[in-house]
Amino acid sequence: MKNILTEGTKKLGLSLSDLQIGQMEEYKRLLLEWNEKMNLTAITEEQEVAIKHFLDSLTTLLTEKVQGRVIDVGTGAGFPGMVLKIAKPEIELTLLDSLNKRINFLQTVADTLDIRDGIRFVHARAEDAGQKEKGQFDTVVSRAVANLRVLSELCIPFLKIGGYFLALKGPLAEEELQEAKRAIHILGGEVEEIVTCEIPFSDLSHKIIVIKKVRQTPRQYPRKAGIPTKTPIDSCYNLKKPAFL
Repeated sequence: MKNILTEGTKKLGLSLSDLQIGQMEEYKRLLLEWNEKMNLTAITEEQEVAIKHFLDSLTTLLTEKVQGRVIDVGTGAGFPGMVLKIAKPEIELTLLDSLNKRINFLQTVADTLDIRDGIRFVHARAEDAGQKEKGQFDTVVSRAVANLRVLSELCIPFLKIGGYFLALKGPLAEEELQEAKRAIHILGGEVEEIVTCEIPFSDLSHKIIVIKKVRQTPRQYPRKAGIPTKTPIDSCYNLKKPAFL
């Protein structure tokens, strides 16, 4: 894993210290240890963990938008948020997840790596947290949580105006974006770019959809837990608003 991370970060044009590489190795060890008693990841082979979790998460830094107060929505086992904190210790990180056992795992990782300072752990649904902490963050990241039309309602409300939502997506990113454009607009977002990232030592690539918050999110968003998934914004507005919105 050390060699993959060292060489992989170089291929990405990034740089990690020996301490940071060591922290990621220890994170991997804890991930696989805890995974034996709870479901954190389906990827358990060391090389695959290094590539598909760690290098994949590090590609988020290629956007150059990870800064200030950062929240990882639906963080799961901590990807990409915890990896970003290791690589960029100066960020103020919030890890948000709806399952408390994942939060317990992440607290153990932070304590073991001695990076607890500057990390908040929030056990909550994104819809509930989004109403309480609306407009509080510079950057929102999220990986493999939901379709972009739904995910936008879960993430954009957290942002300050001028902040960025970084959605890590797979090969269907452009298709999801087309379906989500109206929702993004209603929520106060504007698509700035799509960054294509090749994952070193694999034939994998993913796309990061970069959305800038340019207007205040309407007060009613995010709606109550479960509603965004059942009734995406676009579905609601098809019934109530003219087609040009």
